Amino acid sequence: MSDTTPQLPPPSRSSSPETHVIDYRAAEQLLAARDPRGAVKLLDSVIAAHPENTAARLLRARAFFAAAQLRPAELEFEIVLEREPDNAFAHFALARTHERAGRPDQARKHFRLAAALDPQPDYLAAARFES
Repeated sequence: MSDTTPQLPPPSRSSSPETHVIDYRAAEQLLAARDPRGAVKLLDSVIAAHPENTAARLLRARAFFAAAQLRPAELEFEIVLEREPDNAFAHFALARTHERAGRPDQARKHFRLAAALDPQPDYLAAARFES
């Protein structure tokens, strides 16, 4: 990890594995309800207690992206890809993050990796292999 990894608060004393599952599920609901900042707040404690949890990091990356917090989203997607380099969705989402940040060359690389890993129509269209 780099020095620019977002700092996490220490786990709450009253937190438990059950609480973290509830918080994760609630964060999914908040993101679906278009409250990405609320989702991030819930996921901060989950990730503080379980920094190895890739699913929580991926959800938090999606929430950062939805909140237009591109640098934190990029960092979280990169952490996911360090752990799961064959995660096509993470490559696609990182590409969208680069695209939104005005970095088309970096975006193209990850769009193409996503399409190569999982040739679904959205990924193939974004990869623009014919160009």
